[in-house]
Amino acid sequence: MSDTNKTVLVTGAAGFVGSAVAARLATMGHKVVGCDNFNDYYDPRLKHDRVEAILAPAGVECLTVELADNAQVVALFDQVKPDLVVHLAAQAGVRYSLKNPAAYVQSNLVAFGHMLEACRSHKVEHLLYASSSSVYGGNAKVPFSEDDVTDAPVSLYAATKKANELMAHSYSHLYRLPATGLRFFTVYGPWGRPDMAYFSFTQKLLKGDTIPVFAEGQLRRDFTYIDDIVEGVVRLLFKPRPDEGEPPHWVFNIGNNQPVKVVDFIQTLEKVLEVKAKLDFQPMQPGDVEATHADTSKLQNWVGYKPSTSLEAGLTQFREWYNRWSTIRPA
Repeated sequence: MSDTNKTVLVTGAAGFVGSAVAARLATMGHKVVGCDNFNDYYDPRLKHDRVEAILAPAGVECLTVELADNAQVVALFDQVKPDLVVHLAAQAGVRYSLKNPAAYVQSNLVAFGHMLEACRSHKVEHLLYASSSSVYGGNAKVPFSEDDVTDAPVSLYAATKKANELMAHSYSHLYRLPATGLRFFTVYGPWGRPDMAYFSFTQKLLKGDTIPVFAEGQLRRDFTYIDDIVEGVVRLLFKPRPDEGEPPHWVFNIGNNQPVKVVDFIQTLEKVLEVKAKLDFQPMQPGDVEATHADTSKLQNWVGYKPSTSLEAGLTQFREWYNRWSTIRPA
């Protein structure tokens, strides 16, 4: 961990992971500045709610910035002068990338290029950025290891995240920019995104609506609780790869290492919510993969940490939050 206070820029700070990371860093005593473009991929009111409930109490300012506009990125870095950057801003979602690919090119490729160049020119000490377990594509070997080949993405979203890893590696090689990519595995918990399965399933269950379940519920996902993600992010931020000849860039899985079938996940959600689900089984969707399963040994070896929150415990925390939030923002 860091023994000195740093100035940290967190992009996507009004987002699910970004708000939690920014607040955690602020409570550790670092000067944290956030930014977000507050787009309408999902209801922007939730992003503003996170700013009010999570960032503001921690003393984190969240600027409105469009990272796909290079002039705004240059102005942002000139203003903040960050020592460290946690880049979590991105266009998320596999299925949405089938409908609006241009959003992924702008947010995940153009904006990331602007961030890399700004980090280089400002001599940032470490860039930590969000990749995704989606880069593993349809790999049959599980658990997924960081050393596995990731050259066959099955969605444009996954392709943009793989491209981020390659772009960061090149900057690390050319300019010795310390950079670390984080392959997140199905993050869930309080203040999450409404487009994610656990959130939308909860809304449908409580309203008595039917839940669409793809691939007969046999898809397996490595659900990882938000607090476990934050712990991994913070530990890695202050321990970049040393520049010892190889480019100071690498990637880490952050997952729970305990994949769960979607149909079993629904049963756990039923138990936590005390509601019986009505299911509509549908074929597997384009862009989906059969399983995600994180090998977390590299994370354990480098920072001595392994996510461990059980699905039932995590969903119980989500339920407690959702019951409070839904009285403010009815579905």
